[in-house]
Amino acid sequence: MLLRARHYQQFDADLSLEVPGEGYGGWRESEIVIAPEHTALVVMHAWDCGTPEQYPGWYRCVEYIPRANAILRQVFPRLLSAVRPSPLHLYHVVGGGDYYSGYPGYARAKELAGPEPEPLPQIESDPMLDELRAFRSRRVFVGKHNEEDVNRGFANMRFPPEAEPLGDEGIAENAHQLMALCRADGVNHLIYTGFAINWCLLLSPGGMHDMSQRGLLCSTIAEATTAVENKGTAREELGKQNALWRVALAFGFVFALEDVLEALRNHTRR
Repeated sequence: MLLRARHYQQFDADLSLEVPGEGYGGWRESEIVIAPEHTALVVMHAWDCGTPEQYPGWYRCVEYIPRANAILRQVFPRLLSAVRPSPLHLYHVVGGGDYYSGYPGYARAKELAGPEPEPLPQIESDPMLDELRAFRSRRVFVGKHNEEDVNRGFANMRFPPEAEPLGDEGIAENAHQLMALCRADGVNHLIYTGFAINWCLLLSPGGMHDMSQRGLLCSTIAEATTAVENKGTAREELGKQNALWRVALAFGFVFALEDVLEALRNHTRR
């Protein structure tokens, strides 16, 4: 299947320039060939986060939730309705509760994966370390006055209707289960969507870092994700732009939504 992809040319630095990195080629676009039967769309951490009225503290400390909600409404119905009848596989990577435990796709992933590997050894805590962590919780994220709303939000977690798994679509809560799905289905290229591109999609269990270490190519669709932003980056979503560059440099490709939809339509017509 032909698919237009964005990739980043991280060479050649020009040592004659004041800033040598400004000599890099930068963003490029090319038509590449992907194998649909070996490719899966991944919907990661697509959550129904309720409303600001229900969980005001959650919305105060996770400023991207309104952007994620808009993407769920505007992008996911078109994207998933195009992927589901196509040869691409569709997986859901979950976390934050057990809202997914009753779905057949999760039972399938658990059966395929078998026993979980031993968890990473943890350093023993002490009162000083506990206090430093408490300090960060109060002063960095999420803030003492927001904790109750965040905890209530996660306690009531569920799939949003726009991204709810259908049938036996694979549902994985970690890299062990996602790898089992990939092996069973012959998948070696994951195209990640969901929230957020510079946080969970990169570093949470089953994210790009985990799966690239297992040999998979990990790409994304720019319009189907957003990022964790800070005070200085939120207006222009600079965190997202930097994360897309990081994906293109370290993990795979960056696709545009319309290019993916057109490629799927063309493949179906053929």
